Amino acid sequence: MSVAFTKEDSAETASETLLPDRPVSPHPNLVTEAGLKALEFQLAQAREVYECAQKIEDVNERRRQAASPLRDARYFAARLRTAQVIARPASTDIVAFGSTVAFRRDDGRMQKYRIVGEDEADPKTGSISFVSPVARLLMGKGVGDVVGTSGQELEIIAIS
Repeated sequence: MSVAFTKEDSAETASETLLPDRPVSPHPNLVTEAGLKALEFQLAQAREVYECAQKIEDVNERRRQAASPLRDARYFAARLRTAQVIARPASTDIVAFGSTVAFRRDDGRMQKYRIVGEDEADPKTGSISFVSPVARLLMGKGVGDVVGTSGQELEIIAIS
C-alpha cells in the first residue's frame, strides 16, 4: 500500500498528538514536602503511561495515546525543577504557608483549610493554594483577626 493512503500525517492526527503545554503559573512554585512527593509520583505515572503507549504498534494510535502523558511529563518535570520546598511553620501564632487555619464566615459556617502549593491544592479535601484570594487574606494574620473578602468577613478561629 502506498504511503499516500495512510493517515499518519493527517490534520486530525496532528491535532490529537501536538498538544499545547500545560500552563505554568507565574507565581513561585512553593510546595510542602508532601507536595514534592506528589509531583514526583505524578511525573513517574506520566512517564509510565507514556512508555506503555510507546508499545502500541499502530503509529497513529501510539501518537494519540502518548500525547497527553508526554505533555504531563514535561509539565511535572518543569514543576519539579522549580519546586521550592517550604518546611512546616515552626509557630502557630500567624497563618503561613503550610498552616492549617480554621475560620468562621459571616453566615456562621466554619471552614478549615491547609495552605499549600498550587499543584497540591484541592479545596474538596481541605487544602487551598497560597495564591488563592482567601489564603492571601489569611496569611500573616493571627487567631481572632477578622479579614474581609467579597463583602464577607472571615474570623480566624484556630491555626495549626
